[in-house]
Amino acid sequence: MATAELDYYEVLGVARDADDQTIKSAYRKLAVQLHPDKNGGCKDAEASFKAVNEAYDCLKDPQKRAAYDRFGKAGLNGHGGGHANADMHGFADIFEGIFGDFMGRQGRGGRTVHRGQDLRYDLELTLDEAFRGKTATIELAVTQSCDGCAGTGAKPGTQANSCGTCGGRGQVRTSQGFFVIERSCPTCAGSGQVIADPCRQCRGLGRVERERKLEVNIPAGVDDGTRIRLAGEGESGLRGGPAGDLYLFIHLRPHRLFKREGTTLFAEVPVSMTTAALGGEIDVPGLDGEPCSVKIPAGTQPGKQFRVRGRGMPVLGSPAQRGDLVIELEIETPVKLTKRQRELLEEFQAIERDHSATSPKSHGFFGRLKDWLSDERPAA
Repeated sequence: MATAELDYYEVLGVARDADDQTIKSAYRKLAVQLHPDKNGGCKDAEASFKAVNEAYDCLKDPQKRAAYDRFGKAGLNGHGGGHANADMHGFADIFEGIFGDFMGRQGRGGRTVHRGQDLRYDLELTLDEAFRGKTATIELAVTQSCDGCAGTGAKPGTQANSCGTCGGRGQVRTSQGFFVIERSCPTCAGSGQVIADPCRQCRGLGRVERERKLEVNIPAGVDDGTRIRLAGEGESGLRGGPAGDLYLFIHLRPHRLFKREGTTLFAEVPVSMTTAALGGEIDVPGLDGEPCSVKIPAGTQPGKQFRVRGRGMPVLGSPAQRGDLVIELEIETPVKLTKRQRELLEEFQAIERDHSATSPKSHGFFGRLKDWLSDERPAA
C-alpha cells in the first residue's frame, strides 16, 4: 500500500506561492492550536504538531523551500544541518537536477541517469469520504522495469558493453579555443553503455507499459484541490534510472445538504413559521451522523445563523481537531392551509394592530418609505 506524503503547503494550509509572512502566520496559528500542552497529551495532536514544525522548518528557509519545490522531500537531503559536507552534497544534487534535466540526470562517473516521468491522477471523492478518509484503489497505465532483463535493456544472458565513443563516461568533451565543452555522448545518449543485443520484451529500453493497481490511504480532512505526492510511484526510469512520483489531485463532489468552506460546513435548514415565531428546538444531522440539537429563540428571523462548535470537517493531518457547523434557518411559509388554520391566521391578522411590535422590520421600512415619498413630493 502506498504511503501518502502530504505536501508541506497543505500541512500549513497555504498556497504554493504564499509569501514568508503568510507562511509564518499560518504556522503560529496551527502551533498554538496543536501544542501538546493544550491538547492533554493527544497523540494525533502531537503528531500534527510535529508535522507543522517540520513543514515550517522547510518553508521558512529559502534554499530548503527551493529544493522542496523542485524535488519534494528528496531534495532536502543534506539540508538538515549538522555537517558542511552534507550541505554541499545536497547543493550538488540540486544543481545536478536542474542542469541534468536537459538530457536526464547525471549519475556517478558522469553517466546520465534518466529519471522516470511524474504522473498525475485526478481522484473524485464524496464529502463523506473526505470527512472520514478512505483507502482508495486506483488503476493507471505506467511504465515499469522490464522483468525480462531486470531493467538493463539487454537480452537475458548478455550484458551492455561500454560505449567506445565516450569510454563509458556518458560524456564527451570538445575544445573551442580556451573553452572545453562537455556534453552527453551522442552514441549512448549519456548512459555510457551500448546494447548490442537488446531485450525482446522492452526492445532495449529496460521498461514496459503495464496496467497497475495501487492502494492509497487518503487522510481525513482533504479538501478540493488537495495534492498528495506518492514518492517513487510514477514511471520507472530508463535503464535502471530512478522512478518519478505520482501526484493525486483531490476533487470533491457537491453534497446534497452541506456546503464546505475550509473546515467549516454550512447547511440551510427549513423551520416552520410557528417555530420561528414561538421558539423551539430542532435536531439537525451532522456529517458524522450524530444529531446536533439547536435551540431556536422566539422571534427568529429568516437567515439567522447558529454555529455549532467542533461539528465541521476534520483538520487535515489532525483528525481530532474539527471545524464548525453553521446552520442557517429558512423560515417556511405554510401552504395548503386547512379551514381552521386559515381562520386562526385571519383572526391573528385582525387583532394585529400595532405592527411596530410584531413586525418591526416591515413597520420601519414602510415608515421610511412614507417619509421618503413626503420629501420627494413636489410643492403644489
